[in-house]
Amino acid sequence: MRNAKEELLEHLMHLQKKGKSTSIKCATIKSQRSSYWDDNDQYVESAPITLREGYSIGEYEEFLHKLDFEYDNGYGGQELFGTIWLAKENTWYERGEYDGSEWWEYKECPQIPDNLKAE
Repeated sequence: MRNAKEELLEHLMHLQKKGKSTSIKCATIKSQRSSYWDDNDQYVESAPITLREGYSIGEYEEFLHKLDFEYDNGYGGQELFGTIWLAKENTWYERGEYDGSEWWEYKECPQIPDNLKAE
């Protein structure tokens, strides 16, 4: 079992130790565990946990509070989906998954090679 909030904060601390920006620009995370079958046998999908651009400290704290839950990040079905855009341009976290094991994967847009730049 893994805590979604603690996992994200650990990833941000890892970036900070590498000297990279850890400021979140915006985010959307969906948890499969919040979806359910209602009394009429209709599947109800959970609303994503979101953080909009220009958020306040209170909105950031609420975002983290909603992520404060345990989930099984081991083998089985993927439980968390989403993207976290970071303040440094062209960087983000994307949810990775393989064979039911899942994680946050840091992505950075590669630099354009000189031979492809406009003259």
